[in-house]
Amino acid sequence: MLPWTTYEAMYDAAQNQPEAFWLEAAQRITWQQQPGMASRARADGWHDWFPGATLNTCYNAVDRHVEQGHGAQAALVWHSCATKERQTITYKELLGRVAGFAGGLRTLGVEKGDRVLIAMPTMIETAIAMLACARIGAVHVVVFAGYAGPELARRIDDVAPKVVIIASCSFQGQTAIPSAPALNVALAQATHEPQACIIVQRNACPAPLVCARDHDFHTLEHSPPVAPVMLRSEDPLYILHTSGTTGTSKGIVRDNGGHAVALALSMELIYGCRSGDTFFTTSDLGWVVGHSYGVYAPLINGCTSVIVEGATTSAALRTLCHEHAVTCLFTTPTQMRLLRQENRNLPAHPPAALARVFVAGEYADPTLLDWARAYFQKPVVNHWWQTETGWSITAHFFGLPEREPITLMNDIGRPAPGFHPAIVPSVPGEPCGEIVLALPLPPGCLAGVWQNRVIQPPTACIDETGRFYRTFDEGMIDTGRAVHMLGRSDDVIKVAGRRISGVQIEKIIAAHPAVHACAVVAVPDGLRGQRPVAYVVLDTATQSIPATDEILGQVHRALGRWVGLKEVRFVQHLPTTVSGKITRRHLLAL
Repeated sequence: MLPWTTYEAMYDAAQNQPEAFWLEAAQRITWQQQPGMASRARADGWHDWFPGATLNTCYNAVDRHVEQGHGAQAALVWHSCATKERQTITYKELLGRVAGFAGGLRTLGVEKGDRVLIAMPTMIETAIAMLACARIGAVHVVVFAGYAGPELARRIDDVAPKVVIIASCSFQGQTAIPSAPALNVALAQATHEPQACIIVQRNACPAPLVCARDHDFHTLEHSPPVAPVMLRSEDPLYILHTSGTTGTSKGIVRDNGGHAVALALSMELIYGCRSGDTFFTTSDLGWVVGHSYGVYAPLINGCTSVIVEGATTSAALRTLCHEHAVTCLFTTPTQMRLLRQENRNLPAHPPAALARVFVAGEYADPTLLDWARAYFQKPVVNHWWQTETGWSITAHFFGLPEREPITLMNDIGRPAPGFHPAIVPSVPGEPCGEIVLALPLPPGCLAGVWQNRVIQPPTACIDETGRFYRTFDEGMIDTGRAVHMLGRSDDVIKVAGRRISGVQIEKIIAAHPAVHACAVVAVPDGLRGQRPVAYVVLDTATQSIPATDEILGQVHRALGRWVGLKEVRFVQHLPTTVSGKITRRHLLAL
């Protein structure tokens, strides 16, 4: 049970008594050595959470639930949208497979602190590999399964893994893409040589094993099981590279103790989920949402986690929610737009157990959120976080008895405990500007960045005063603590000395009934400095293309003609990263 009844009571406790707040939150997980303090400054200027305490994340995610008599409960439910395969694994089965595979890693020489690179699609075996690394103190590095050889080689040289794990193939739609050729190219190009490779054989495309180099994943699972290794709270759990949308791709390092505490608290406080509930995220396990809410948070809290391989179809999403009594769905605005496109004229049949739906990763316009609420007949909200933070900076708090204010439901919410945002105005006197977060960041955030094969403080994210973390996102904060997002700092358009966020314009265009998706970018203007250009994808149900003047008029009436929007370009699709974010800088090439 949460000890607060209102948001203000919760937030004030975290702000005014942070030591007591986080030490109480730490009781949600099992420690070998209990923490004596919450946070301590490091010599390099960053900070550690629960220093000196010891635990094992895999034990908290798997073993303890079996010990408490929940071994028969489903831990992971997997569905492949590519092959139509399904698999459910209980906590007891998961424990046996993880402990055995951890033993297999040991036979290959993997020890505490070694890196293990995992280049696999979303599969049960991917989660087993992650948890097995956590069990023995190895640091897992999950990367996109579809990387070509040269990019995979760069990741290998960056983290110097002792072992590389791949599946024999991944899928693009229904097409199997063999993984062994990319691995062979990567190993030939990389300067670092892993000691071994492990391959998960898939029926669609088995791979020949290279003698003395390759090992079969499932054979290694039958190795003598090993017990969890107790680690310091501040020891690294994993490295996860950012997608590059916040600058140059970098390896974010996550610790063990702070990560487990933050995720355990967030499941109840933000998502309103308790032990035995079913949590479903459509995220690939290679991205931060997949790490946090596909594997670790649901399992730490004793929930059932539904994970999917490939682009989730509307039918698969509905079926999985119904069949597995999903309590909480976590997806993206892009997935929600596809759902709307496929179901606009169909009657709503909301899953009975579904309590709420969360979206994140990009802007979700109010029109989309309103449609989703009507379709699911449940609360649907957006929230804001980054790979660097590992969990939400701002959110809506469904674990509190106090109901979330209706006025906040179309925005990204209020700060989560431990996050203290402030605005650095780009123009003096303006209420908007870059959002910065006061240091120290709460537990669960980055413990550093991986650079030159060691963990370094994240100096590139710190402002010149050394007191704030830079989000590189722009927005406003109102008197009720609510944060209003305007977009990335480099997405703000400067028109004749005035600043306008592309998101503000997108919000208005998206309200047009014929618009499926849109994005706005800045182009140079000899007179005004910059001007916006809109790229619009039409809804498939649209009978005729709306006139450009119709969309321009909609924007001008809402914001004024000073915005300078004169051009609307209709396109078939918007370019996105592999994690689904719109890459606005690529739009001008369409």
